[in-house]
Amino acid sequence: MKLSYWEYKTWLSHIDFTIVGSGIVGLNCALQLRAKYPEAKILVLEKGILPQGASTKNAGFACFGSISEILSDLKTHTEEEVYELVEKRWKGIHLLRENLGDKEIGFKNWGGHEVFTEQQEVLFTECLEQIAATNSFLNPIFKGDAFKVHSNTFDFKKVQEEYITNVFESQIDTGKMMSQLLLRAQSSGVILLNSIEVEHFEDLENHVVVKTNEFEFRTKKLIIATNGFGAALLEEEVKPARAQVLITKPIKNLKIKGTFHLDEGYYYFRNIDNRILFGGGRNLDFKAEETSAFGETPLVQNKLEQLLKELILPDYDFEIAYSWSGIMGVGPQKRPIIKQVSNRVYCGIRMGGMGIAIGSIIGKELADLV
Repeated sequence: MKLSYWEYKTWLSHIDFTIVGSGIVGLNCALQLRAKYPEAKILVLEKGILPQGASTKNAGFACFGSISEILSDLKTHTEEEVYELVEKRWKGIHLLRENLGDKEIGFKNWGGHEVFTEQQEVLFTECLEQIAATNSFLNPIFKGDAFKVHSNTFDFKKVQEEYITNVFESQIDTGKMMSQLLLRAQSSGVILLNSIEVEHFEDLENHVVVKTNEFEFRTKKLIIATNGFGAALLEEEVKPARAQVLITKPIKNLKIKGTFHLDEGYYYFRNIDNRILFGGGRNLDFKAEETSAFGETPLVQNKLEQLLKELILPDYDFEIAYSWSGIMGVGPQKRPIIKQVSNRVYCGIRMGGMGIAIGSIIGKELADLV
């Protein structure tokens, strides 16, 4: 695309900070930079028509880790690392609420329940036995006991008779959250350009040259906040991980309320607008879902519908309204990558499926690093 003099002058000249990705991390970073540098020219580039990746595709869980996930993490991470992960999620949610307001993000503290299938009796027993120790371990973060036993009041079938509930887990409206972030960024004078994909960049002595699918320009500093898409631009330990989701049509007299984790967190569901949103199934074919391509597969979608019929909604008549997918960023460690890549290039990627919980605080840390 050939741009006019006016276009270059107004949007693409004398740029102080360019942020790649208009998701949770990118927009929070932009707002923090605006607060630090009121006169700076800040540009955000987004390859989608909306924030693409996971920020507008997720399930809206304000979560910190189910008990089985925490116990699993303790087998592959140190106690200090797991504690820091949960603490960052807790602080991140509070920062999100503080920045945008509970009403503006549809925040509901209805609790999060881990549901165990009939076949998971061993795992369920192990988790039950570890409730007291896990509560003690995390008490300094939550200032109270997070986990408790909850009876099967939602009448799920083919599951253990009790759930293990995190009383602090909540849910938000993803669309409201992202709409607020976009509004606040634009209101602060941040420039947002959509359908622009960064293809290459070169960090030179006094500036960074950025080549996109439409034009080339210079910026004083470049910040990459593309999470699972980070592997396309950086040599970091991050891989894309596709998450498939579906949602039902409104269900009459739906009594299910809260957020739910099933099969060690590989499946997750919640209520929203008298519907059930249900996602997961990546574990059915990890290799196929290790992709940055959006789309749904019969293998995963059929499994989601089967679990809805047999476990979650056996006593309800329901229809699927539509389905979609999002791209997360994962790696060998759950700790996000926040670092200076070169002289004028920085990154904040690999949210590990916890973008809502940690996106705000990672954006802030990234802006502080710059």
